[in-house]
Amino acid sequence: MKVYKMTEQLWINYKERNIQEAKDELIIHYVALVKIIAGRLYSSYNAHVEFDDLLGYGIIGLIDAIEKFDHKKQIKFETYANIRIRGAIIDQIRHMDWIPRSTRQKYKKVEEAIANAQKKYGNEMTDEHIAKELEISLDEYNKLMGEVTTYSVVSLEERLEDNSNFDIASDSVDFQPEDNFTNKEVKRLLIKAIDNLPEKEQKVMQLYYYSDLTYKEIAEILSISESRVSQIHTKAIAKLKLTLNDLY
Repeated sequence: MKVYKMTEQLWINYKERNIQEAKDELIIHYVALVKIIAGRLYSSYNAHVEFDDLLGYGIIGLIDAIEKFDHKKQIKFETYANIRIRGAIIDQIRHMDWIPRSTRQKYKKVEEAIANAQKKYGNEMTDEHIAKELEISLDEYNKLMGEVTTYSVVSLEERLEDNSNFDIASDSVDFQPEDNFTNKEVKRLLIKAIDNLPEKEQKVMQLYYYSDLTYKEIAEILSISESRVSQIHTKAIAKLKLTLNDLY
């Protein structure tokens, strides 16, 4: 309670009295949140970016969140800041354009194969069905999923950033009233789509997006390999993107 009161006073000092030192203290207080978000994204992008770079991008998002946050509204700052911090990091990653065109093309083929297989087999769809649609062996399919997994995460994050200002794992939407209906509808359909995923895909999505666990931690919980977690995640993301594609 003491920490909450202190933080509340910082917001009052900054927003109502324009004391810049209070803003600096808010940045220091919430930088741990940036580290958590940057750390989770780093587990997906570590082969291509430095953690310190992600941290820097995230701090830019944190400052933006602090400047735009309305402390009088009955919404937790952490929820609001999560959206801004993640958005700032993803936006910078997009501009880096480090993903080869060939990887984007491969992922597009994977998405198309999953869409076709899902139409034919519904929730009974297996990796074998997807491999068949791609006209490759199961071993080749597993290798392909490993190649495109990083882009799959970026792809979904980009889609959410482009079309709605909310975090898939949050209980709240951003404060733009004109977007509120669209955000709620997209979130409702995404949650429904996650609920319709096979049990293991649901579990991976919940542990990754709601529990903030890394692939390694999820692998330990489910007693499977990290690469298998990556494959399951990639397939689940492709299915969720199909839901978004139906909306836009």
